[in-house]
Amino acid sequence: MINRYKHANIPVFIPHLGCPNQCVFCNQRTISGVERFQPEKLDGIIEDALATLGDRDAEIAFFGGSFTGIGYEYMCDLLERANRYIRDGRVVSIRVSTRPDYIDDKILEALVRYGVRTVELGIQSVSDRVLSASKRCHTFRDIERACASVNGAGLSLVGQMMIGLPSACADDEMDTARFIADAGASAARIYPTVVFRDTELMYMAESGEYIPLSLSDAVERSANALGILTSRGVEVIRIGLCSSENLRSDDTYFAGPNHPAIGELVEGELFFRLLRDKLRELSPSENSVVSVSVPRGAVSKAAGHGGINRKRLCDEFRISKMIFTESGALSGYSAAVEIRRI
Repeated sequence: MINRYKHANIPVFIPHLGCPNQCVFCNQRTISGVERFQPEKLDGIIEDALATLGDRDAEIAFFGGSFTGIGYEYMCDLLERANRYIRDGRVVSIRVSTRPDYIDDKILEALVRYGVRTVELGIQSVSDRVLSASKRCHTFRDIERACASVNGAGLSLVGQMMIGLPSACADDEMDTARFIADAGASAARIYPTVVFRDTELMYMAESGEYIPLSLSDAVERSANALGILTSRGVEVIRIGLCSSENLRSDDTYFAGPNHPAIGELVEGELFFRLLRDKLRELSPSENSVVSVSVPRGAVSKAAGHGGINRKRLCDEFRISKMIFTESGALSGYSAAVEIRRI
């Protein structure tokens, strides 16, 4: 299941800093709620966060832009300032988010030198057709090279992928999930595409050139990717953008699956498929009572958002009742099902 973080990230958002490209879907100022990065406030951001974390391990995370594309000297200056907190023992590591085409040996050497442990690559799709339609301005070969280079430098790789990009189909997304696993990623993020105002994607949607995914389609296709990644041992650390008032505002949101609980909906869909398959094998008789054991913390996901899985399964199999309990013997997306016939 989604890791709710064993440590705490200290997010430092740098909207569009270092990124000369404007992908059709991107408005980092809207997504992060940060209009402009102010480097003079970096220490204050870190200090304020550290004051609230207690004894949890902390990691400084540069998100939002293409960190390794901001200019080598400027990048090293920010890393040096962040590294001081590692040397003082107050922070354990640094994490950066960047594009596949902004990775080279010189950059990787600097990342390692300053204590970066994790590189999150905005892979988004492995289809050159989708990358072109999204104006990513790089190809799959750049993605392959970057992943190999990050692994070769001994850094942890996190693959970010998107669902429902222009020209993308479900098969493209499943191929992307398989590639992330094959590339040796330790973790992944899955982002259903949301259309924000002041993006090219908004104008494409207005003209009918792009049709945003419905919530149900986004959940189904995200669950496809989640199933592939988790079955291959890749931890999915986030599904969907971080919910905020900014993202729900009519001033920023235009269209698409921007549900505040989309992660739980996707996880619930995966549990629904698992339980449906088990019940098909067991063939419960009409009005049976079904007991379902799931990993600790997974009851609400297995039962479904608002109990929807329980209702769907009871209706499909004509079950009288489904009882969900937790089991410390189970983990991940798994379940034990017992049928009591009445």
